[in-house]
Amino acid sequence: MTRPPIEDRPPIEARLLIVDGANVVGSVPDGWWRDRRAAAVRLRDRLAERAADTAAGARPAEEIVLVVEGAARGVASLPGVRVEEAPGSGDDRIVELVAAAAGEGRRCVVVTADRELRTRVAAYGAECAGPRTVRPAD
Repeated sequence: MTRPPIEDRPPIEARLLIVDGANVVGSVPDGWWRDRRAAAVRLRDRLAERAADTAAGARPAEEIVLVVEGAARGVASLPGVRVEEAPGSGDDRIVELVAAAAGEGRRCVVVTADRELRTRVAAYGAECAGPRTVRPAD
């Protein structure tokens, strides 16, 4: 049996949307490598716009978590977007967040194109979406 797309399923509660910051930022060659922290800030700001749409009822309820690592650390959270700094690997932190959500029975979507990470989080029942979910091609 095929499951309906994520957007067509009624939310039982706010889903947890975890964004792999390094992977999403790296999905568009816009010079992000010159200033990784600034690129993460731009992504966070886009996610804040998405959160505002959610708060206005234009999108299904979701909690947004942006995971940053390395030179992208130091980005502050904004209303609607919690920024998690990975002490080491961003992928490891994402898996930890997904495992915690699974333990709570919470619906979780991970935004990444990283195949290995997708496999790791799927083991906890997380769904995956590609970077264009939160960062359309410019």
